[in-house]
Amino acid sequence: MVEQDQIRQSKSIQRRTGKTFHLATRVLPERVRHATYVLYAFFRVADEVVDAAETAPPPEQRRRLEELRRQALGEEETDDPVLDAFAELRDAHDIPDADVDAFVDAMRSDIDTDRYETYDDLEAYMDGSAAAVGRMMTEIMETPRAAEAMPHATALGVAFQLSNFLRDVREDVVERGRIYLPLETLRKHDVTEEQVLNFEYDDRFRAAMEEELRRAETRYREGVEGIRFLPEDCQFAVLLAAVLYADHHREIRKRDCDVLSTTPSLSTSRKLFLLAKTRLYWAIERDPVAVFRRVSVVPYPDENDTTRDTGRSNPSRGGAGCAGGAGGGARGGGGPRAVAGGRRRPPPAAGGRGGAAPRAPGGWGGRPVRP
Repeated sequence: MVEQDQIRQSKSIQRRTGKTFHLATRVLPERVRHATYVLYAFFRVADEVVDAAETAPPPEQRRRLEELRRQALGEEETDDPVLDAFAELRDAHDIPDADVDAFVDAMRSDIDTDRYETYDDLEAYMDGSAAAVGRMMTEIMETPRAAEAMPHATALGVAFQLSNFLRDVREDVVERGRIYLPLETLRKHDVTEEQVLNFEYDDRFRAAMEEELRRAETRYREGVEGIRFLPEDCQFAVLLAAVLYADHHREIRKRDCDVLSTTPSLSTSRKLFLLAKTRLYWAIERDPVAVFRRVSVVPYPDENDTTRDTGRSNPSRGGAGCAGGAGGGARGGGGPRAVAGGRRRPPPAAGGRGGAAPRAPGGWGGRPVRP
């Protein structure tokens, strides 16, 4: 049985490194909430091994991840309370070894891989770093209709991680030297790797971002469709997580998709507003898709209902494109911020964002890939 000290330590890790995920976790029922803290803490332990590139050479990182794998699977004893708690959790909830392996394999790939040629390549990586997380969450929720829920859990896990990647383009370059935008998408819009590495924003980069935002929003629609298969006491928390993570698209579009100058983030007041709004609509209609369509910024293809509550003063929907994003109106041709051939942004300050929280994983709750 997972002990209270283990839960407290796991909760502390989640509160510190995954504020958005933590808010959604707090509205889970206790039977799932404590297990989620442990699950998230395990993800963070693995993630921190990969992010220790400056202090540990790749062979040492790989050795530590393989040790972590054995301990998580209960094949080797550990004195780490988080890994010990996760091993107990995996056994209690019959979490498949294959999902643990997929997650650790994805972390290993981060040691050597910093570019993804195609979206298929990126999706293969996300099967371990995000989709496997969603599947594990589905297991700890003790979902009676798990077989029906799993494909949607996979889609929603991918959606959360894609939102994180799109939000954190600058941070990934500054802190990790990585580009998660598929290179094929960049080439399609005549964007070079050097342009991203030099933080040069223009219409071409904005178009590449918009294509990937639309791709992520397709995954949100697929994922939210499956929330109805989850236990009733877990549905609101997962719905809230979807609303919160998708709202990063609103912040991105408010900046005309310029995520090269700064990293967008949700304020605490915005998160609490979305919590209250989602809860209000949930009290009226306990239909995850209907509430998501009402509250989130994710557009639906058949959406032409002007009575829909978008939560904005601007009638333009979030899916209208970065130039016509929320809060700022259209900036035809990219507006004054776009410069022909790109405009070089100031180089990043030493240490990246300074105090920025590390990535958190995807999954139903949201590599619980960043806060």
